[in-house]
Amino acid sequence: MKYAFLAIFTISVIIHLYASLQKDKRLRNLSKPFIVMSLLGFYVQAASSISVMVILALIFSWIGDVLLMPKGNKWLTAGGISFIISHVFLILRYWQDVVFSKISLTLSLCLAGFFLLAVVIIFSRLKKYIPKKLVYPMFLYLFINGAMNCYAVFRCVSIPSKAAVITAVGAVLFFISDSVQFFVRFKKNSRLKTHFVIMLTYSLGELLIVLGLI
Repeated sequence: MKYAFLAIFTISVIIHLYASLQKDKRLRNLSKPFIVMSLLGFYVQAASSISVMVILALIFSWIGDVLLMPKGNKWLTAGGISFIISHVFLILRYWQDVVFSKISLTLSLCLAGFFLLAVVIIFSRLKKYIPKKLVYPMFLYLFINGAMNCYAVFRCVSIPSKAAVITAVGAVLFFISDSVQFFVRFKKNSRLKTHFVIMLTYSLGELLIVLGLI
């Protein structure tokens, strides 16, 4: 059964990426809900030990996907809140595997500084395009995504393994996806004019996070 869910995930992603290239909004909206929902089914079937936090993280990611489909800043805000909750649940799941005695202060400061700098650079290029009331909430959102990445790296240091590395790579792709989405949504003269890169990095990121946690 797990392979059936994985097949649905793969087909849904391919259809959605095709629709993104064709700028077919209707097909994008039809295929998008199946991506994370099928990934959730795959996780439940494939994981030997099911984590409620991973399930909740995927559910809130799915809710975020659905909320982001309509246009409008209210929908963007609602979707962003849902994804923040998803990131928090992922952080809590990573936390379970982190051995804090192995995490040096230098590593913590370097990671925090790196993601803070990345967020500052992104918003320095986008600030004039984003509605003022959304600047700080979006800044906070992306920084929380960065925090999720930090804990994915902490997990790698704590339990060095291919699985931990796979999840960390997935987390980075998630950060890239969100960063690209802000440019596509707000900077109309950006070279990134379709959702293809957003959904490619997002779908692959979610898949790698789940595979690493399985």
